[in-house]
Amino acid sequence: MPKASRTAVLVCQARAVADGRIAIGRFSDPIAIDLLDDDERREVETARGPDPRHWRDRPAYELLTATVEILAARTVAIDDAVRERRHSQLVVLGAGLDARAWRMRKLPQTTVFEVDRPASQADKRRRVRNLEPVTEELAFVPVEFGTDSLTGALESAGHRSELPTTWIWEGVLPYLTTDQVRATLADVAERSAPGSQLIATYPQRHTVSRPAHYALKTVFAIAGRPDPMGEERHVSAWRPAAMRDLLEDFGFTVVSDRDLKSIADDVGVRTRHPRRLANGHVVVAEVSFPSDRET
Repeated sequence: MPKASRTAVLVCQARAVADGRIAIGRFSDPIAIDLLDDDERREVETARGPDPRHWRDRPAYELLTATVEILAARTVAIDDAVRERRHSQLVVLGAGLDARAWRMRKLPQTTVFEVDRPASQADKRRRVRNLEPVTEELAFVPVEFGTDSLTGALESAGHRSELPTTWIWEGVLPYLTTDQVRATLADVAERSAPGSQLIATYPQRHTVSRPAHYALKTVFAIAGRPDPMGEERHVSAWRPAAMRDLLEDFGFTVVSDRDLKSIADDVGVRTRHPRRLANGHVVVAEVSFPSDRET
């Protein structure tokens, strides 16, 4: 039986660690801590404190603190792009434990559609049951990617393809094959009115090689802790030129494509892992208006 994403928990923990400590004034996610269970919160508390003394706590501590830098930078970049357009429809693909519908108070007239696998979405709904969203409407759209129709599910949930939409595709692409990425882009393009924008994150190269993956798994096993990356391995990566060509194939024009290191520098995130940040990118692409396409 499919399980909820453990990577989503790691990402949420990283946002909770960063809140109020990193890029103050630019990054903020006070809701993240509320989405975590007690044992997950304890790991956040450990990461917000001094280096752990016990070696068994080190693997989770190092993985989480390294993830914090990435999450702070890319969250700021995505939030800025969302605020710039403020479309009336926001679709979060592979939403995981994304908290934007509960924390972005400048989107009061926006309908948010959270798309995710049924198991992950059921876990998310359990975690947010006592929280009140700040957007106009919130729709949970369960989709088993590769099996269910994304276009059909969104239409049934009330998404209107004639209105511009902002699409967020954060932290998902490396877990998909090229065919899966193209299939999703085809669905996104089909439901994107002129003026819509897509905000996606992607790596330039595989961040965890096969040997490194097994080494990480072994370290967590020795420490007696579950490997948060155990069942969710990176399978794809793109060069910026290849990503631009891919998006253009589906009618999107890239307006910006920045690596996370440059974003982190701009917003004041101190980096201990500059190479990892430089490997990650945030791309913003738009659907051209008909008059733009003709010129």
